Amino acid sequence: MSQPATTAPAPATATAPVDVIGLAEALIACPSVTPAAGLVFDCLERHLAPLGFAVHRFFAGEAPDGPVENLFALRQGPPGTRHFAFAGHVDVVPPGEGWTSAPFAPEQRGGLLYGRGAVDMKGAVAAMVAACDVPQEAGTISLIITGDEEGPARFGTLALIDHIRECGALPDLCLVGEPTSVSRLGDTIKAGRRGSVNIWLEALGTEGHVAYPHLADNPVTRLVALLGELDALVLDNGNAWFQASNLEITDITVGNAATNVIPAKASARISVRFNDMHTGEGVASLVADVAARHGAMSRAVISGEAFLTPPGAFSDLLRAAILAETGVAAEISTSGGTSDARFLKDLCPVIEFGLCNATMHKRDEAVALADLEALARIYRAVLVAGLAA
Repeated sequence: MSQPATTAPAPATATAPVDVIGLAEALIACPSVTPAAGLVFDCLERHLAPLGFAVHRFFAGEAPDGPVENLFALRQGPPGTRHFAFAGHVDVVPPGEGWTSAPFAPEQRGGLLYGRGAVDMKGAVAAMVAACDVPQEAGTISLIITGDEEGPARFGTLALIDHIRECGALPDLCLVGEPTSVSRLGDTIKAGRRGSVNIWLEALGTEGHVAYPHLADNPVTRLVALLGELDALVLDNGNAWFQASNLEITDITVGNAATNVIPAKASARISVRFNDMHTGEGVASLVADVAARHGAMSRAVISGEAFLTPPGAFSDLLRAAILAETGVAAEISTSGGTSDARFLKDLCPVIEFGLCNATMHKRDEAVALADLEALARIYRAVLVAGLAA
């Protein structure tokens, strides 16, 4: 990891309001397809330094999954006060074709702000910054921002966690701004996530002519039997906070161009999303045992473990802030894919809450202007309550 570059904090002007819409537009205007670097972090730093934050930026990792730029901004409160962290990312997925307006030229139309990252999650990052206009005496605030959440995520939030531990700046609470809302702002928060493991399977055989099967060993037959047994597995039936774990076959490859040849190899890939009744190693071991019975090999890559922040004080204050702003009673959920919360939960209790996710990763991604402003107010209320808890 390279040594961090640090911008010393300017005198805090924490009472000066931040224009959340203007900042969201400025962030969207910085093209930042993962892994993001440079301009988008420059923009964020320009808005954080006047609020009294010491901004630490550094690159981590090497090719092919790096280097990745990361940012840790810290505004230290008085000794003994609590530390509240916001976390998120400024990288985005490629915009693709067919946008009504240019994806990195933010445009307001019909009460919506359009642009890649408006929802996932430059809008939420802007709301975090806007929420920080609280007196420095209230406590310590930090922003944990990576340029690689949408990509491999090897040198993003994991590197930031190492940096935070080296600094001794462990937060008491962390709010991740992923777009968790479904039908309207505030209807869903995430207090946990299922784990994820991808497993590659390979069955080897002996090639030969299809007219002489006794002289060959067809690996496709064994692979199909293996996949059938795996597909029939019932890993669990879910529990109070998690839906049932599921195993899905995502690829089958033989690559046999000849119609009269029994192939020598057949491969497949499965993806398992598992709840907190399992571990990644446990799932990988189970699949490996089944594969071995069919004469096949398996290789697993675990991208995250299941976790749960037990509903309680943190979720209560977040739900109270949402209810006060929107009148919506937020549902506590653990659904969806993985996020960087799977790493941050090792630092402190972590909950995710952000904008409506209907257009994330789609062309013409857009956020309601009113939702951006409301989200900033909710984040501020949660911040104040979290520091006072």
